[in-house]
Amino acid sequence: MSTSRANELLPVLEQEIVTGTLPPGTRLDETILAERFGVSRTPVREALNRLSATGLIEIRPRRGAIVAEISVQDLMNMFEVMAELEATCAKLAARRITPEEKKALLKAHQACDSLASGEEHDLYYERNTHMHNLIYQASHNAFLEKQTKDLRQRLSPHRRLQVRIPGRMISSSSEHDALVTAILNGNSTLAEKLTRDHVTIQGERFTDFLATLPAHYLRNSA
Repeated sequence: MSTSRANELLPVLEQEIVTGTLPPGTRLDETILAERFGVSRTPVREALNRLSATGLIEIRPRRGAIVAEISVQDLMNMFEVMAELEATCAKLAARRITPEEKKALLKAHQACDSLASGEEHDLYYERNTHMHNLIYQASHNAFLEKQTKDLRQRLSPHRRLQVRIPGRMISSSSEHDALVTAILNGNSTLAEKLTRDHVTIQGERFTDFLATLPAHYLRNSA
């Protein structure tokens, strides 16, 4: 029950932090949050621990949980590394994916694609995450899989916001289609390139990404 309630609190707090409703330096008091959400302090503490794992907050001795400072440059550095990790996963997956994993990946892509033209952003994000996880697993490199998942978890709040950019789910699903096809066909070079392009934020996507960020990110980059 505690984990279930923490799962409900987490996206709300993520959204408020990445949009600036809770700016850097804000202290997140467990008792106040518990009263606000009508829950005990246990799920609040669990949600805060998970936010700490993503780097959105810092848990400091005697001060508790504090919303962390972060800059656009910090985010871009993480996305740059994320693109390389995911590209390597896709390259290895194209070489090592099993017949059963191919079926699961195709099914996951189709489930994601069925939502691309709608407005169910959170559900699309969940299915998108599942599809990418299958690619990590198909790399058959446990160390790479763990490192990729860990960094993805840190970027999760920002990637969740990205799918809300108008037209992004449709373009994302189209990119998935080419990527999944490359993996299923065993084309490792193409799978690597398509994944890197899919994750990297550049050009118009960079401008759109900046538009999802509150002003303090830009100030921190100055």
